Amino acid sequence: MIPIPLGEDAVFSLPKYCIDEIHRLDYFIAERARTARRFIKTTQPIRPISDLTVFELDKRDPGNGIDAFLAPALSGKDIGLMSEAGCPGVADPGAKVVERAHDLGIKVKPLVGPSSLLLALMASGMNGQSFSFVGYLPQKTPELIREIKRLEALAKKYKQTQLFIETPYRNDAMLKALIATLSSNTKLAIASQLTLGDELIISKSVGQWKKGSVPVLHKKPTVFLIG
Repeated sequence: MIPIPLGEDAVFSLPKYCIDEIHRLDYFIAERARTARRFIKTTQPIRPISDLTVFELDKRDPGNGIDAFLAPALSGKDIGLMSEAGCPGVADPGAKVVERAHDLGIKVKPLVGPSSLLLALMASGMNGQSFSFVGYLPQKTPELIREIKRLEALAKKYKQTQLFIETPYRNDAMLKALIATLSSNTKLAIASQLTLGDELIISKSVGQWKKGSVPVLHKKPTVFLIG
């Protein structure tokens, strides 16, 4: 399981042993073969990219074709599983591959690399002993507001940090909804473009958010935290 940086200039965030593992592999499973090959190219592989086999997950049905993709592993070959960006299996269809690998008795090995969720939690100043990642929140306004209030209640009742993400082109609307819905004394943090040159981390109360300028997060991978 290979963690993928958010951008090409963040390949440095992967340890050498992870790069070495990538260069050793002949088979990969990814969301999109094209971007997987492009990422592998940034690691300066020792073999031509055309020599590699990249199986592409079905977006509509991630479980479709997995047994065929895992066939090389059953014959003794190692396979690399990649997310489009981030850690495979976390808010990612690759979890289906891992589940099936366990069913088939295939050894699963997660490689060390950057996790935006943990990096965001570390930098937020919020409770790192009790936290919950809730994935994506509802898109429709009434359901979204109810969910924001529910997460705020959990954060206050259990002193538990709530982490979630959004499709990048909806980030600005999400931040606006959070500031408008949360109580003034609730802590709200954003961690955007982590490990990249324009990385941005802000953590303060909603009351402080309302008094200052709001950053533009459009199309920038961002983790949101309530505490």
